[in-house]
Amino acid sequence: MANLNDFTFFVHVVDHKGFAPAARALNVPKSTLSKRVAELERDLGVRLINRTSRRFAVTETGEDFYRHAAAMLIEAEAAENVVKGRLAEPSGTVRITASVPTAQLSLAPLLPQLALAYPKVRVVLHATDRFVDIIQESFDLAVRDHFAPLPDSDLVQRRVGSEAKLLVASPLYLDRCGLPQKPEDIEQHDGLLTSLTAEGWTMQHADGSVVAVSPRPRFVADESRVLREAAMAGLGITTLPGKLCHEEIASGALVRILPEWTAGKVTTTILMPHRRGQLPSVRAAVDFIAARLGDA
Repeated sequence: MANLNDFTFFVHVVDHKGFAPAARALNVPKSTLSKRVAELERDLGVRLINRTSRRFAVTETGEDFYRHAAAMLIEAEAAENVVKGRLAEPSGTVRITASVPTAQLSLAPLLPQLALAYPKVRVVLHATDRFVDIIQESFDLAVRDHFAPLPDSDLVQRRVGSEAKLLVASPLYLDRCGLPQKPEDIEQHDGLLTSLTAEGWTMQHADGSVVAVSPRPRFVADESRVLREAAMAGLGITTLPGKLCHEEIASGALVRILPEWTAGKVTTTILMPHRRGQLPSVRAAVDFIAARLGDA
């Protein structure tokens, strides 16, 4: 079996994208790292890294080996922390990914407080609206706001809260087109929708009764803040998570329509790989975020 210490050296070389930066981070000679990775390749009988004086590239086999080797190091760290005790102060880097709206609306006020609460934890947030493969891209956790249930996966899912979607429109629009008195009235109004194929909104009363309504499509955007701006401009009625429109309702820029009714919910879920969820730093971050975002 290959020397497990060489696994560690290899992971650091890949993480730092080169032998020289990894050597500086580990405070070991670059020649030692190069020798140990070469020995690992001989033991395994494969090339893990293609390197020249100008280029550093991990091979396809090296990428596969890296994922397992990195997971091994996480397991080793988790085992060490179990021995040290659950009360040990969390430390290390916690890499978080979230959509741009979730980062701006939910995480922006929380993550600085998380860093203050745990001085030895380094918080790294990656905000993006593209699809992120949490495991492949080595994130410790993801915070997702979603309308439909998330698909089953190998990730640990922790639901941390939900918030009702409210029906809103601007005073300008309501002065022009009238205030709906019952859900069925919405079908005679202009709707600001997330897609042209959307069949409208399923509305739920405080008493539990449900009504499906379909307004006339007037404006379409798959981003809630754009719909909020369109509503304030007087284009029609839309549905928004409460956190996106509470200030506008309070200021009078938007009016909540049919206040005893809601139009679905936005659920907030934290996802994490099984292995990384064992680390004290990740557990601390998840518990901190969950306690402040919702009802879990």
